[in-house]
Amino acid sequence: MNIEFQVQLKPFNTLSLDSTASHFVKVQSIQALQDALLFAQNNDLNVLLLSGGSNMMLPEHIQALVILMDIQGIEFVTEDDHTKTLRVGAGQNWHDFVLWTTAQQLYGLQNLALIPGLVGASPVQNIGAYGVEAGEFIQSVEVFDRKLNQVASILASDCHFAYRHSIFKDDPNRYVITHVVFKLLKNADLKMNYGDLKTAMGDELTAENLQQQVIQIRQSKLPDPKQYPNVGSFFKNPIINQTEFSQLIAKFPNIPHYPQTGNYVKVAAGWLIDQSGWKGKRLNQVGMFDKQALVLVNYADATLTDVQATYHAVQKDVFDKFGMHLEPEPVLFNEFGLIQNH
Repeated sequence: MNIEFQVQLKPFNTLSLDSTASHFVKVQSIQALQDALLFAQNNDLNVLLLSGGSNMMLPEHIQALVILMDIQGIEFVTEDDHTKTLRVGAGQNWHDFVLWTTAQQLYGLQNLALIPGLVGASPVQNIGAYGVEAGEFIQSVEVFDRKLNQVASILASDCHFAYRHSIFKDDPNRYVITHVVFKLLKNADLKMNYGDLKTAMGDELTAENLQQQVIQIRQSKLPDPKQYPNVGSFFKNPIINQTEFSQLIAKFPNIPHYPQTGNYVKVAAGWLIDQSGWKGKRLNQVGMFDKQALVLVNYADATLTDVQATYHAVQKDVFDKFGMHLEPEPVLFNEFGLIQNH
């Protein structure tokens, strides 16, 4: 185990915030993970788990052990006439994994192409795009349970997957995800519920084309984090009940919306931000992207304070205009490596 000290985390978070970890280690096996957790315990350090760094906001200094998950590998587990099950290391790049599944003629994840981050982060946020969520194709999640000090496998039905949510967000300090088990389809079941995607598909109704169109649409709207540091969609799309929606659409008849189960409606946060005047608008070094209002961008060495000032201003203007509170997607950490409220 190679513990490093005073490590700059700017290369490890896609918002490119300057953040120095007092202690840092990369783990590539479950045994290395257990050794790192024991080190943290013996040295009275909190643990901050770092996956792809695409869904977090870090302070300038972190007095904790930052663990970079780098467990690799894809292995076949089982199959039947309709599905094939894979066990994937938490350190695998998510987008590369999606491309690999398509090349293997395994289907279900194509709508989730080009989402940044690693496989191990996919169950935490239950990542989703274009009408598909990762949880739909997860069979189980393998973890190291810090409370019981043992490895465990959690069935998808026990993960409580919901919109941008899972048990891993409810109890963030208990589980360390080491592998994710996916059950993928052998025959494509194309999900083209979103208008721009369906139009882009044209007459070529294949999973390969679906994946390609998702990539092209995302590239046309979303900035490359290497050029414009960002965490992808910064705010969650609000989900409101039918009564609230009826009042909202009466005032704003053009608002994009998507029916949900249980008499709820999802409202497009990007549209709310755009209509509040924030698309392409900056506050000092931070602003909402000019091609996609839902994406917050660090344009020039912004601090966490700069980022917070901007998204708080966006929240206020949206609330003043629509009476709706936008909830940020990325996780906010404090100087001791612990998650805190926005």
